[in-house]
Amino acid sequence: QVQLVESGGGLVQAGGSLRLSCAASGRTFSVYPMGWFRQAPGKEREFVAAINWSAGNTDYADSVKGRFTITRDNDKNTVYLQMNNLKPEDTAIYYCAGRLGSAYSRKQDEYYYWGQGTQVTVSS
Repeated sequence: QVQLVESGGGLVQAGGSLRLSCAASGRTFSVYPMGWFRQAPGKEREFVAAINWSAGNTDYADSVKGRFTITRDNDKNTVYLQMNNLKPEDTAIYYCAGRLGSAYSRKQDEYYYWGQGTQVTVSS
């Protein structure tokens, strides 16, 4: 079993930066591909970024590519989402998720473990 806890959310002005962290507890965190998803008010949850277990491969939604960076530190059992040049449309609750298997995915149904989420609000 793996438990995920996100932190680092907050209120920031447009153009600013935040770094989200997702701390994992439990066994064998290092083998799980991890992803970040977000859900804005009145919208469905959507894929943001994903990373494989070795951090050798990453994937990003087009809306965040070039602005967000996903990384992981398996020694610290933590995955990060560095968010730069934030825009008001990035306002959402951000969730980290872990999936079983060897590859990351953009499909939230393929993720088994979920954190409780952290709020990111970007003011214009």
